[in-house]
Amino acid sequence: MTMYPDAVTVTAHALHVPAPAEAPAGSAAAATARALFDGVAPEPACAADQTHTVLGRKGLLFKEDSTRLALCAVHRAFGLPPGKLTEPLPAAEHTAVVVSSNLGNVQTVRDIAVGMRAGSAHDVSPLNGPNASSNVIASTLAIRYGFTGPNLMVCSGATSGLDAVRLGALLLRGERARRVVVVGVEPGDDTARALAALHPDATAAPLRPAAACVVLETGGDGPRLGDVRRHPRPDEVAEDPTASTALRLTAPGAAVRGGIDLTAYLGEVYGALGVVQLAAAAAWLSAGQRREPGGALITCGDGEDGYASVRLDPANNPVLAGAR
Repeated sequence: MTMYPDAVTVTAHALHVPAPAEAPAGSAAAATARALFDGVAPEPACAADQTHTVLGRKGLLFKEDSTRLALCAVHRAFGLPPGKLTEPLPAAEHTAVVVSSNLGNVQTVRDIAVGMRAGSAHDVSPLNGPNASSNVIASTLAIRYGFTGPNLMVCSGATSGLDAVRLGALLLRGERARRVVVVGVEPGDDTARALAALHPDATAAPLRPAAACVVLETGGDGPRLGDVRRHPRPDEVAEDPTASTALRLTAPGAAVRGGIDLTAYLGEVYGALGVVQLAAAAAWLSAGQRREPGGALITCGDGEDGYASVRLDPANNPVLAGAR
């Protein structure tokens, strides 16, 4: 197998999307997306109120839905047995965490604001107060699994998932970490759904709870990550002419020929989409489901926030991904 010592690779990945929506009747796009998703995520994912079946009950008190789903995605990515760890993961001290979520804690912020307006700050539980910080997801992951590297939260709109991936790769190339855990997650509570529906480019599908995790390292033997690129307009997303593409994962409104839009089946997953797409592509490449040679082109974003794209190529592809 060909190795690329300086390449950023996806060495582990997991999808945790509870109860995906059924494909709408007569929708070819939804049927195609469902076939792909079922192929890369055959194991059912529990809902936020059942995450104790994966994580154990200890340590979940006052944890928000988005935090619980993110914990499950990381737990699955590392192939851990059910229950809470009794010691940090190996190499945890050199592991960074980057999380993408635009609406992860908005329900808590609303509840705290309503409670303080009706009473006072004394009515806010000290156990719930930390959840008012959007970084609570990333910090909880670091505390639970013992990750002591840089800890970042990204809330940059529809491109947030791939923005988090770009930052993770930057941490590796800058030697700030030896391993980066990148997570994309969104909740499905009423407040988050109401806010998502206000977005100028909001789809008809409501926001759905979803989480995904990819683990990035340099020099591994997993699929190789190219450079994340930003595009103001969808027609600027172009394939690398020097690399063959077997899978194209796109977003609503992105003009990617032959692209599969996972949200046609899953529904809107907003800031989680880029990481969901990357985890799905990594699983697809690793499982050898390609019918033709080539890697994957991933695109997320919308008309309001712009678009981002990245290539992911199999480890044995002789063409370097995302050639600079």
